[in-house]
Amino acid sequence: MSAEPRTVAIRNAIASDLPAVAEIYTHESLHAYSTFETTERPLADWQHKLDSGDPFVVAVQDGSVLGFAYASPFRDRPAYHRTRETSVYLHRAARREGFGTLLYAELLSQLRTRGFHTAVALIAQPNPGSNRLHEQHGFELAGTMREVGDKQDRMIDVGIYQKML
Repeated sequence: MSAEPRTVAIRNAIASDLPAVAEIYTHESLHAYSTFETTERPLADWQHKLDSGDPFVVAVQDGSVLGFAYASPFRDRPAYHRTRETSVYLHRAARREGFGTLLYAELLSQLRTRGFHTAVALIAQPNPGSNRLHEQHGFELAGTMREVGDKQDRMIDVGIYQKML
């Protein structure tokens, strides 16, 4: 007898999701190049992001947060008010399961519904999986900033991906 397929729910993040979100992000901060953070982000920062009003969604399966995606202001200048920077992070045990695709579909839908015009994603390079995810959602490479990140004794390029919503 085969096991029933487990379903994943994509929904707006809530406060009780934040410890799992923080754990996923902390791992990336300390051990990967997907963020240029190098230390743990306080839980209060995640609460602030949740309270900001910008889209913040999670993938939940069997009660566990497997990943999250959020949008944040691209820059603090008023003329950028219709542009959002997007980010997606998955638990290391939940990659290549399609959760990033589901999270991004919901995030981008919410951005369009709220009237935003442009989404921008900054991706440490090389990162073929993330590049592919963004391209599948209609992002295009707008340029590359060379050696702008310095993490774990390595200078890192950043690809700038853009999608018109």
